[in-house]
Amino acid sequence: MPESRLVFVMAKAKKKRKAALLGLGLDSDGHKRITTGTNFTLVGGTEETHEKMTEQAIKINEKLKARGKQLEEVSREEFDDIAQEVGLKKVPHR
Repeated sequence: MPESRLVFVMAKAKKKRKAALLGLGLDSDGHKRITTGTNFTLVGGTEETHEKMTEQAIKINEKLKARGKQLEEVSREEFDDIAQEVGLKKVPHR
């Protein structure tokens, strides 16, 4: 089973909040993969893992668009709901 992590990152700037998704593929087949898109960067993983992360990041953006929101406008709870809708599992905070 492919192993990856998709992380919700939000930074506060003086003028405007920014948010981005960072996907880390924890498995490898020797190839270096980096994919960027609107509000996301995906790094690493096998071809299968990287493809799955890409699909999930795109689906998150589609769901945000359907709600009329940007990533930086959703709460952690709303993001968790969207992430679960696209097949991501919530990892408990330590």
